[in-house]
Amino acid sequence: MLDVFITSRVRRKILVVFAKYPDFKTHVRALSKLIREDPGNIQRELHRLEKGEFLIATKKGNTTIYQTNKQFPILKELQSMVIKSQQLSNKSKPNKTIG
Repeated sequence: MLDVFITSRVRRKILVVFAKYPDFKTHVRALSKLIREDPGNIQRELHRLEKGEFLIATKKGNTTIYQTNKQFPILKELQSMVIKSQQLSNKSKPNKTIG
């Protein structure tokens, strides 16, 4: 359902992770393994989300750590949209019953 409004597959996956888990902190390579996307594409989308103030980036040595900006004005609404979208997605999948 989110794909109608957020056309970038990578950005959508990143938004879902950070909206569902606002305390989650990660760097590009770990996020790449988690959502199974190319680190270059992830880096580009993380940078866009940081510029949009959805994410906060913190430097630790040569590594940049990203986390959700809990002061983001529409964070609660975004979290609600992600949860509802996933609920709708789960309802549209056929139920497999055993027996």
